[in-house]
Amino acid sequence: MTSILLLNGPNLASLGDREPDVYGTVTLAEIEAAVTVRAAALGLTVRCEQTNHEGVMVDILEAERGRSAGCIINPGGLTHTSVVLADALRGFAAPVIEVHLSNILARESFRRVSLSAEAAVAVITGLGLHGYVLAVEGLAKLLEDRSTLGSTA
Repeated sequence: MTSILLLNGPNLASLGDREPDVYGTVTLAEIEAAVTVRAAALGLTVRCEQTNHEGVMVDILEAERGRSAGCIINPGGLTHTSVVLADALRGFAAPVIEVHLSNILARESFRRVSLSAEAAVAVITGLGLHGYVLAVEGLAKLLEDRSTLGSTA
């Protein structure tokens, strides 16, 4: 089975309790379960990781380079600040889809800039849990298209 990486950044372990008016009441465990179930239906396995540390995120991306066929990432606050993470995503060398539970474009001005989005093939924002499920479906389609194109070339 093809493996993908689901990587969640700082403060996302406290989903469900943290600012439910912004992020909803869904927990990280519920997100990981929904992604895993949908991925399995599409023939994918998922490695789920969460960390509050930028360097650990980079370490995970480097370890998964060549192992995971793609990545779904919610970098949390590092979205807006981390050149290091953006560079690691570029170096991942597989499709990356960035996801945000809230609509970052409708929030504070500093949240409207995503350094990591420049390394992603797509960004899904403001759809809550459903955004993660859409990311799995999008990533599966990208991988299928690459496989089909690769087999006919």
